[in-house]
Amino acid sequence: MTDPTDDGGTASPTRAAFGESVRRKLDRNPMVSRIDAPALEIYGRQNFMSVEECAEMRAMIDASARPSTLFSGSANADYRTSHSGNLSPSHPLVEAVTGRICALTGLPADHGETLQGQRYTAGQEYRAHCDYFPPEADYWQAMRKSGGQRTWTAMIYLSPVEAGGETHFPLCEFMVPPVEGMILIWNNLDRDGAPNRASLHAARPVERGTKYVVTKWFRERPWG
Repeated sequence: MTDPTDDGGTASPTRAAFGESVRRKLDRNPMVSRIDAPALEIYGRQNFMSVEECAEMRAMIDASARPSTLFSGSANADYRTSHSGNLSPSHPLVEAVTGRICALTGLPADHGETLQGQRYTAGQEYRAHCDYFPPEADYWQAMRKSGGQRTWTAMIYLSPVEAGGETHFPLCEFMVPPVEGMILIWNNLDRDGAPNRASLHAARPVERGTKYVVTKWFRERPWG
């Protein structure tokens, strides 16, 4: 049920409790490392996907990729220059990876959006953006009714990259280079459940090689 007084941009005890449950689960996992970023909750785990799984998913992305658009539905030749596509939820590998993400984080499967693949060739990038929904955006009311605010992001690197392609968190002053099979998980909200500006991030331009990733975003309520 949606709260008509919640504009998505302020503190929320419900969202705060949601974040706390994920944080506790990740902090207990010896295979997961927390990245030292005081303003942001972000974690990494190596070898989340095998080399063979990454290769299969890269082929799936190649088959579905189209020029990426911004969430508003618009295309922007400068801001987001990658190719992307949603992957079939019924595909066995997509089902398996989605299940592992949910098991790792404790995030409910029905809160997750469709797994999306992205491909960046030399020179392509996605400039600084946040995954949470700005409450002033014209699409916020539709998002509020279809699952509410985005909470956690899970992103998996599917390929090594010869140069470039880092995920850059400019307000936290660090970058994470692509490592095949590694998953990154971060909270787009602060501990009070309000959008965290420090989650601003960018896909740095690929200098040499091709970068593949898959991303799954989770909502505060069941999505759809």
